[in-house]
Amino acid sequence: MGKQNRRRRTGRKAVPGLTLDADALSGDPARIAEAIAMAALAWAQGDTAGVGSFLARITGQGPISEELAIGTRLASERLIAHAFEFGWLPADVHQAARRRLDEFAVGYLTDLMAEHRAGFAAESVDETWQRQLDDLDAAVWWTADRPHLNQWADRALLTGHEALTAVIAALALLVQLPKLERIRPLPGTVRPHRPHHGVDEKTLGRVRGLLAKAESTAFPEEAETLSAKAQELMTKYAIDRVLLETPTTPIDLPTARRIWLDTPYTDAKALLIDLVTRANRSRAIFAADWGFVTIIGDDPDLDAVELLSTSLLVQATRTMIDTAPTTAEARSRAYRKAFLTAYATRIGDRLAATTATTIADSDPTQLLPLLATHHQRVDNAVETYFPTTHTRGITIRSTEGWDAGTEAANRAHLDNS
Repeated sequence: MGKQNRRRRTGRKAVPGLTLDADALSGDPARIAEAIAMAALAWAQGDTAGVGSFLARITGQGPISEELAIGTRLASERLIAHAFEFGWLPADVHQAARRRLDEFAVGYLTDLMAEHRAGFAAESVDETWQRQLDDLDAAVWWTADRPHLNQWADRALLTGHEALTAVIAALALLVQLPKLERIRPLPGTVRPHRPHHGVDEKTLGRVRGLLAKAESTAFPEEAETLSAKAQELMTKYAIDRVLLETPTTPIDLPTARRIWLDTPYTDAKALLIDLVTRANRSRAIFAADWGFVTIIGDDPDLDAVELLSTSLLVQATRTMIDTAPTTAEARSRAYRKAFLTAYATRIGDRLAATTATTIADSDPTQLLPLLATHHQRVDNAVETYFPTTHTRGITIRSTEGWDAGTEAANRAHLDNS
């Protein structure tokens, strides 16, 4: 299976004996910001009861004071900026938050990211950044006459104590975020214009149509045939793109994206993505602690990886459920993990075979040296983004699940006839 980035690089150490003194707070927003940041750190270290008592004392029974709201904003701005400097993108923050926080804390972080973005000119914001914020509907909706925290609490129908508790939980998550590879430039960073050279819409439309049929059919064999046809189309598109490039054609550096996985069985799902990336001339790195895969390659190849892997995960899960026998073993986590792992392994082999056949049917003499150069570029990009990684395997504890997954994949017809 691909490599896994297992570095723990939070850059922060535990603070022993951390105390929160509400009486020491004055009306100085800077001191309040420091206290809020310390409360977030204490919450991240597990002292939720102590933080709860601290918040009860500073909020009382009434609304949040203007000084407290301003101080909280200062602390929030610092922590979200630090998360972005640590390589986290808006979609990454949202995905981590929705897995660990309630809807109020997630909503606060969305507003916080919108406010951060508003401080930069549009032309200085990376297109991926803006697209991710747009997908989250992140926008500055509040007015300038009152602090955001008060308007947000009113909108969410939260008391002052409830609102500040949600904020501290959100900031505690930011405190815990580890350092990642910075795969997109920060807002406001001067950079050369690098347009997204993805797959053309006509090809994407045909691929999406094939995958939609694959996801809707009740017959696994038909689903696999349709998926293989989608892989063939994407490979042909990539071959044409490579052959059209001339020695004087400017070539973009390989880029990177993150794909977040839903639990359970994230390691088996990561394996499937890893095998799809390899069939599409790309590489994948799995961050198991947080549940995402970073894929590295050229934009058109990454488009293919995202489309195919998303569809295949749906198909694999459905096949696992539809073909499972009515036994206690088949309902166990061990069986399902083994099934998905075997299915991913076998389907990965077959996708790779489809790619190899498509290449062989073209002009291998001219194409293979170009592909070798492409692979070297991707490998160099991986070494740049991930200088320290290691290989990680998957433990299988259900032979029945493995055999069933392999059999299900073997029944699929991928001859495209």
